[in-house]
Amino acid sequence: MARPSAVGIGPDAPNTRLGEEARVADFFALLKPRVAALVAFTGFVGLWLAGGTVHPFLAAVAVLAIALGSGGAGAINMWYEADIDARMTRTRSRPVPAGRVSPSAALGFGVVTATFAVMTLALATTYLAAGLLAGAVLFYVFVYTIWLKRRTPQNIVIGGAAGALPPVIGWAAATGTIDLFPLLLFGLIFIWTPAHFWALALYKAEDYARASVPMLPVVAGQAETRRQILLYAVALQAFALAPWALGLSGALYGTGAVVLGAGFVALALALWRRGTVSLARATFAYSILYLFLSFALLIVDRAVGR
Repeated sequence: MARPSAVGIGPDAPNTRLGEEARVADFFALLKPRVAALVAFTGFVGLWLAGGTVHPFLAAVAVLAIALGSGGAGAINMWYEADIDARMTRTRSRPVPAGRVSPSAALGFGVVTATFAVMTLALATTYLAAGLLAGAVLFYVFVYTIWLKRRTPQNIVIGGAAGALPPVIGWAAATGTIDLFPLLLFGLIFIWTPAHFWALALYKAEDYARASVPMLPVVAGQAETRRQILLYAVALQAFALAPWALGLSGALYGTGAVVLGAGFVALALALWRRGTVSLARATFAYSILYLFLSFALLIVDRAVGR
């Protein structure tokens, strides 16, 4: 696989760099800030639910470190996948394929950011949390990005383990241990991830085919992908309801999980039956809202319970 070696590899790459403010924005974009924000939020929920004795300042540092770890992994991902990104309309304007940041700068930025995040988490909280964060970064980079992404339609199924770890990391930062509750949250995100990404892949299938990425719609077709989304949406409810069923959360969360899950399954069912682009987009958008509201409910439920 050829690695991008110079600025301006994308089809619409500019001939000159933008101003200093634009370059700062480009490096910020390398962190995949929307993904990092969701990762940080789920990590915070894990820390909150653990109920440890972490000082609020150190807790904030821990959440920031989780976000930076995710961001550093994202920057390395953008370096490695610059050739793929340059072929896809959804990603060709990213800093590396568009030529605004050099591949070597993106790689260096990602490695330094991720390393700093792990070291900061180790100093601020526990070595267990730092080790889990390091494991998540390495898994995302080497297992998902380098090994799986270009080889198998199950890339996002297996690779989703990296994005599912933040609640466990947050819990470990607060307590220095791993317990059943964060593992259930790991399972929730792990099962949520394929349905989430395959909904996106349904209406971006041409992009993935052009980039020779074997996402499920490209390899197995639209109908099978819609079926798999429905199966995962149904399976997701077992993990979503488990904290309530096991007495780890209260009725407020349980009721909300039922309602949110019903909405997800209803959308997935409609997508399976009709398979329109608008339904695929709606399922993708709802999946993000679903995860955010599910974790927000856990916070509210615990606050009310206290």
